[in-house]
Amino acid sequence: MNPRPTPVEAGRSCPDVRREDVSFTSRGQRCAAWLYRRRAETLTPAPCVVLAHGWSGVREQRLDAFAARFAAAGIAALVFDYRHFGASEGEPRQLLDIDSQLDDWDSAVAYVCTRPDIDPGRVALWGTSLSGGLVLTTAARDRRVAAVVSQVPYVDGLTNLPRLGPAGLGRMAVAYLRDRYAQLRHRPPHMFPVVGPPGSFAAMTSPDAEAGYHAMDPPGSTWRNETPGRVALQAALYRPTRTVAKIACPVFFAIADHDVVTFTRSAQKAAARTPDAEVHVYPGGHFDPYFDALFERVVADETDFLVRHLLPPAG
Repeated sequence: MNPRPTPVEAGRSCPDVRREDVSFTSRGQRCAAWLYRRRAETLTPAPCVVLAHGWSGVREQRLDAFAARFAAAGIAALVFDYRHFGASEGEPRQLLDIDSQLDDWDSAVAYVCTRPDIDPGRVALWGTSLSGGLVLTTAARDRRVAAVVSQVPYVDGLTNLPRLGPAGLGRMAVAYLRDRYAQLRHRPPHMFPVVGPPGSFAAMTSPDAEAGYHAMDPPGSTWRNETPGRVALQAALYRPTRTVAKIACPVFFAIADHDVVTFTRSAQKAAARTPDAEVHVYPGGHFDPYFDALFERVVADETDFLVRHLLPPAG
């Protein structure tokens, strides 16, 4: 894979945007966040889009590149780390739990809705990969959400199981049981890799997975290539596609036509079940929307969608 621009470099392309370190509380623990705003302050509360990463991802892995673009267009952007990840509180570290992360999304929305500089009637969600499914679940149960961007989304855990193959399923079951045993014995979680080369044992082993994750990772990143075995069963049973029919706001689906991580067809089926869906299919695999020319195309389309639904028309 060719060298990629780091998130810091990408953020420099938006010099009129400033970033503020903020935090909010979720279930009694602090979630670290960045709030992006245009430098030119106005007295009018701004719309806001809330962003968080996918499976084990942390905010510095290209999310700031998206947030800076949204902020430059006049939409504030809150980028946060889940509890147990990155700069946020929570022990043990790397504890990926879908219900816990959904609580963090609820807390993030509640936080921006209480800020005097944010308009609580114009709050959107942006998710990618696993969080592309989490934002669908959150919007289905929270009518405050005004718009959603769901990028290369994880929408149906059951359809993802066959890609593991019999050997992979067996190793995943062993990892789950070892971690459950560790829980019962009050020991540290049993971890296995998030990404690895094809044929290895990891949550993602597609040809582009290992290179894609490392390409997103800037120097000094807090990301760690490990995830607890207990998430295996939970992820397999997580199916946000079942609740998309309840979403009352417009949803932008950014789908990669060669996605072998979360599967193109699964995302298209979820979009077809969504009442107000805007579907864009892009050439490439699961990690391509984060980089290079495709990033420019995807972020431009997502910004246009958010502007149309969150900002009043000129005049």
